[in-house]
Amino acid sequence: MGEKRAYKPRKPGGGRKKLKPEYDAGKNLKEQMESAVALYNSEMSLQAIGDELGLNPIKVRKLLITAGVYESEVAEKVQDTFEEYRETQDYKTAILSTANTLQLSKASVTSYLPYKKGVYFPGTADKEKISVGAERQRRYRAMKRWRADPTEENFWGVVLAYAGVKFKTYSGLSFSYEVRKGRNGEYTKELWIDRREKSKSLAWSSIVLALGNTKGGVVDRPKALGDIRGVTYIYGMFYRFGLINVPDEVKEMMKKQKRPKKNKNNENSDPK
Repeated sequence: MGEKRAYKPRKPGGGRKKLKPEYDAGKNLKEQMESAVALYNSEMSLQAIGDELGLNPIKVRKLLITAGVYESEVAEKVQDTFEEYRETQDYKTAILSTANTLQLSKASVTSYLPYKKGVYFPGTADKEKISVGAERQRRYRAMKRWRADPTEENFWGVVLAYAGVKFKTYSGLSFSYEVRKGRNGEYTKELWIDRREKSKSLAWSSIVLALGNTKGGVVDRPKALGDIRGVTYIYGMFYRFGLINVPDEVKEMMKKQKRPKKNKNNENSDPK
């Protein structure tokens, strides 16, 4: 056997050079996500978006989930189950546990989860930029905290965590809300409903009143929660929070993409 060669310490910055140093996976993923969201908002199907961007529909769906704009019962169930396991298990084990619990393949579970790295999405205007996965985990923890200790303060935490998330009204119209800060830097107890036109305010007291009227089970219509200003929006929020169930035909309405009518007498004009 020949003599061993003397060890030469590696120079800083050494190692294999990147074949494409200009390639930035995170940047590319973010650009794909933004393009997919823009097309999705124009009411294109996943297949059509995939054809436009040269991606398969499953990747398109994952991009939209990462951006926080894609909603489905399966996606919600997969993500909630995964987050629950993630509290006590590492990422890979949590995926396997979720797959076993929901009787899905590992690939199916992964396809319904947001990308772990490279993509960041803004929360509300008052939040610093965090990943969508982190933002979703924040909502999950807020809801879990309230269910364990259903105080008004903890429910306010849930409402804050869901600011900027898309909801659907009873008739399937999409909306979101924001919570603004006052001059003292504290959040005001008022939600501003964004329906693409002039924002409408929703008082915290109205939400608390409706919360007291929830009895579980199926709630046929918004007015069943009380004759409360803004109850149309509260109904959609409570369904998304999992506080109430709605009739099957209402679920179908909520799944559909529906554009707001340009009519002064529609839901845009008076949040009831």
